[in-house]
Parts: sequence; structure tokens; C-alpha cells
Amino acid sequence: MSLLDAPVSAAYGLVTTLADALSPITGDLATVAAIIIFTAAVRLILLPLAVAAARGERTRTRLMPQLQALHKKHAKSPQRLQRETAALYEKEGATPLAGCLPMFAQAPFFYVMYRLFVSGTIAGHQNILLTHTLLAAPLGQNWMSVLGAGFFSPASLVFLGLFVLLAAIAWWSSRRVTAEGPMANVAKLLPFGTVVMAAFVPLAAGVYLLTTTAWTAVERATLHRRIVAAQ
Repeated sequence: MSLLDAPVSAAYGLVTTLADALSPITGDLATVAAIIIFTAAVRLILLPLAVAAARGERTRTRLMPQLQALHKKHAKSPQRLQRETAALYEKEGATPLAGCLPMFAQAPFFYVMYRLFVSGTIAGHQNILLTHTLLAAPLGQNWMSVLGAGFFSPASLVFLGLFVLLAAIAWWSSRRVTAEGPMANVAKLLPFGTVVMAAFVPLAAGVYLLTTTAWTAVERATLHRRIVAAQ
């Protein structure tokens, strides 16, 4: 028995109940709609962390001139630069990891969604969610498993469309990265990791990724405007 058996079973009941309720309205897209609602509910629960992350990013933006000066002053001494940077953050009551809090906090929810669509049985019963699809693509399969039917097969085209949407959101997000120094390029490339991940996880998990990254993009823009206006 796994520690995630109970959360996966609870998620199964929630998603199937939502899908049944939405079926008269959304038809064959009911399960996808249920996954989107599930993801949105997770993000609402994590909203306080998102607010803290937005405030932390705003603080880092305000400290950017001082951080740039430290990078210039201690360019040849990485250890000294690390100490001085940490001291500056401590003085301001900020942390460079504040912006990562929502991502770390929702990792267990993502893994539950992943398990939900790779498990043949849930709580001893057949997992009927594995029979559901998004257009021509099974929600329980990943892109690699449908490539056998051809790169431009109907199922593969669904995944390619998902990749395009994820890449568009990643591009938008990377343009708003405020990191400086050696990690700046890494921070700008990090959002594109969702495109790579979506190729190897079940389509249902890819829908989760698309929903949560789109939520993050809108959430950051909204929270940053309000936090800036309040200062």
C-alpha cells in the first residue's frame, strides 16, 4: 500500500463525480473539464502562497540594483557573492526561493493526477478514467505511446496542439523573469520544461500542466499589478 493510495482514491472520486455532473453540458470533454476544475481548485487553495511569492518577487525587483552591484563587485569571488547576497536578502526579510513556493506546493497534487491516469485499478476497482479521451487521444497515454500511429496521427496532433499552447505560455512567462546573474538564463529556460514533461506524462497530466501554467501567468500579472499599486 502506498501513502498516495488514499489521495489518489479521493481524486478519482472527485474527478469522476465532476465528469458525471458536467457530461450533460460538455459531452465527451467532461473528464477534461473535470481535470481543469480540479486544477483550478488546487490553485485556489494555494493562493496565499502565490501572494507571498508575488511580494517576494517584487522585493527582488526592488533589490535588483543592489544585486547587480554585488555581482559586479564580487564577480571573481563566488563564495563572497553568495554570502553578501544572502545577507542582503536576510536584511530585507526576503528569500530568493519565494517565487518557487506555489510550484513546490502543488507537486504532490500533480503527482496524484499522474498516478490517477497510470493506475489500472483504483481502490480495487477498474479505473474507468483510462477509457476517456480528449478528441482522439486517450487521457491515460503519453505522446511517446501514440507516435506508433504516426507523427501526424489524430492522437499525436492533440499532443502537438498541447505542446504549442504550453510553449506559448512558457515564452510569455520567460519574458517576465527578473533574475540576474549566472542563473538568469536557467530561470528563463525553466518554463519550457513543461513542454518536455508533457511529452512523457499521460495526456491528463499534460492538461493539468497547461491549466496550472496558464493560471500562473494570469495570477502573476494580476497579483503583481495589485501589489505594485498598493505600495
